[in-house]
Amino acid sequence: MSDKKRKKSFYLNRADIPTKALREQLLYIYQLMFDHFGDRHWWPAETREEVIIGAILVQNVSWASTVKAINKLREQHLLTFKALSQSPLEIIETCIISTRYYRMKAKKLKAFAQYLEEEFSGNLDACLAQPMNTLRGQLLAIYGIGPETADDILLYAAERPSFVVDAYTKRIFHRLGYIEESIPYEELRQWFMLHLPENVALYNQYHALLDATGHHYCSTRNPDCRACPLLNICHYGAATG
Repeated sequence: MSDKKRKKSFYLNRADIPTKALREQLLYIYQLMFDHFGDRHWWPAETREEVIIGAILVQNVSWASTVKAINKLREQHLLTFKALSQSPLEIIETCIISTRYYRMKAKKLKAFAQYLEEEFSGNLDACLAQPMNTLRGQLLAIYGIGPETADDILLYAAERPSFVVDAYTKRIFHRLGYIEESIPYEELRQWFMLHLPENVALYNQYHALLDATGHHYCSTRNPDCRACPLLNICHYGAATG
C-alpha cells in the first residue's frame, strides 16, 4: 500500500477499525519507528537484578541519571538484592542521589529485597518463574512498585509478554488520533495486548521505540514533528503543519 493510501486509512474513526486492520496499523507504526531508529537493544543491563534495580531507579528521571546511580551501586558492589538488603539505607542513598527522590527510592529497593527474601529466600529466578498474572499482582503489592515499573520488570527481567505503557506512549497515540491522553494505564495496556501479537521481543522493541520517538521528537512542548518518523500518519503533526 502506498504511503498516501496508508495515511488516509489512519484518519478513520478509531472505534470503527476492525481488529485485524488495527493490528496492521499498529505494526505499521512499529515498522516506521524501527526503520528510523533500528534495534534499540533495550533493556541495557548485565543481569536481571540490574534490570529491576534500574526499573525502580528510572521512575521520574532520565535514563542518563539512572546510569550514574547504577554505576555508583556497581562500584560499591550493591547491584544485587542480597547486597542491598545488607547495606545501610544511608549508603544506598548516597549512591543513587542522581535519580531524584533518592531516599524514597532507596526504601523501594529495600522493600523489593525484603519481598524477595521473605517470599523466595532470595531466589530471583523462582520469583520471576511464577505465572505472569500472579507475579504482576505480587509486584504491585510491593512498596513503590506501580504498574509501569511492574510491567518493566515483567517484560525486561522476566521476559513475559506484558506491554509497558508510559507518558510517551499516551502522548504519541493521542497525537496519532487513537486515544484520549487521559486513558487509564490498564485500559491502554490491555488495548495494546489485545491488538498486537503476543510476543516478548515485539513488546520489548515497541516500548523502546516509542520512548525514542517521544524523547527525540514528540515532546510535550515544541515537538519536532517535521523530523518525526510518524509525521505522515499523525493528526497532530498534520494540524501543526
